[in-house]
Amino acid sequence: MIAVYRLGVEVESLAVSAYTIPTDEPESDGTLEWDSTTIVVVEAQGGGETGLGYTYGPKAVGAVVEELLADVVRGTDAGAPAAVWPELGARLRNAGRPGMGFMAVAAVDTALWDLKARLLDLPLVDVLPRAHDEVPIYGSGGFCSYSLERLAEQLGGWVQEGIPRVKMKLGRRPEEDPARLDAVREAIGPETELYVDANGAFSRKQALAWAERYAREWDVRWFEEPVSSADFEGLRLLRKRAPAGLEIAAGEYAYVPADFRNLLGCVDCLQADVTRCGGITGLLSASGLAAAHGLEISGHCAPQISAHALCAVADLRHLEYFHDHVRVERMLFDGTLEPEDGRLRPDRSRPGHGLEPKRADAERWAA
Repeated sequence: MIAVYRLGVEVESLAVSAYTIPTDEPESDGTLEWDSTTIVVVEAQGGGETGLGYTYGPKAVGAVVEELLADVVRGTDAGAPAAVWPELGARLRNAGRPGMGFMAVAAVDTALWDLKARLLDLPLVDVLPRAHDEVPIYGSGGFCSYSLERLAEQLGGWVQEGIPRVKMKLGRRPEEDPARLDAVREAIGPETELYVDANGAFSRKQALAWAERYAREWDVRWFEEPVSSADFEGLRLLRKRAPAGLEIAAGEYAYVPADFRNLLGCVDCLQADVTRCGGITGLLSASGLAAAHGLEISGHCAPQISAHALCAVADLRHLEYFHDHVRVERMLFDGTLEPEDGRLRPDRSRPGHGLEPKRADAERWAA
């Protein structure tokens, strides 16, 4: 009865903040180098509660929220996050929806879902259409900038913690990758599933040649973005001709529903990032599309929000437990989840997704 009463409230305001945190050492993948990570945080107030959402992207994402989306949300029903979602997309028509536009929508949408759960005094996982109680994860990092020792230490460390699958970056200097793969396979042992991510570094024929080597020599099971995620024909070629047991994956740069539709038939497993694809409402849309075409969803990054959201994805494969985001979320929020036996289990003793800002700690990273 209390929960029903508290949902008769409106969203009163949105607050936006951004933080830039240096990486613990320089990082790179097949096509990009970086030395910091920026997170844009949105807080939605209403009924005496505050819901929290975020996305990983430039500080400009926050300006999109403030200039274009805040007025859309203000005064809407805090109990109906999905009802305002189409209006958020419509407001971005002239600014552009894919990219930063839908990253802004994602942060707002997640904050609204968290607000609803807190008003109900329920964990977010139970407000969503829960299909699972926990989410399998894979350790992800293994950057091209790492030494062989650091590479083996990181991926081997995840295995020692009970995570049975790990992923490394490659493709920046392909001639060095065999030694890197040797070091990782030795560190993780023969039973651990090994994944690789080229971040679109290869041409189609290069990717196909490497796919055959990865599977044959290192028992690689997952080849992510072997070519650009915009090269649908190339992804189809890899999916069709890659060795048995090596799956082709993409989708982390899918923003609007059409982006996911374009990947149908191109991948063996469809990735979705709740901080890019329009938030929880967008994730549920992508999940339905994938299920209708017999594809599983793998969550991309942002583990603390994704743990709750992905429990609502019936055809779930796993979640990327990404080194940078794990570190940032621990630094900025109380209530972060820790893996148990290679899984994240939402804390159902806390309302919403359970995260609370460490405001004093975060101030030093304000962007």
